Amino acid sequence: MQKWIFFVLFILAGALGLGVLFQDISDRQEAQEAEAAASKLPQLKVAASNWQFDATDYKVKSGQPTKVSLSLKEGVHAIEIVGLGVKLDKDNPTKEVTFDKPGTYEIDCVLPCGEGHAKMKAKLVVE
Repeated sequence: MQKWIFFVLFILAGALGLGVLFQDISDRQEAQEAEAAASKLPQLKVAASNWQFDATDYKVKSGQPTKVSLSLKEGVHAIEIVGLGVKLDKDNPTKEVTFDKPGTYEIDCVLPCGEGHAKMKAKLVVE
């Protein structure tokens, strides 16, 4: 009698384990699909190093969802796109944004980073 109970418990545990395994696989597939969809978005990449950005001007298209990302090459920085409410830092380095208003906006480093901090600016042109 005990052998049958252990046998049934073993089968149930195996079935439960397979269910958890397949659920985990489904969750991973959904995450990969979401990541693939996000990677198809146009990207605005801003790289910050000590007292400068990797470009003085950046361009994006108006009305188009865009993945904005900040990468830190040297030092610790945080940026704000003035007038658009976009703020990125090391803890929140990416954000999906739709730039609705064409114009020129200033990108500022908003985290004091040293002697050249005041000059750490760039322009974003929304076309």
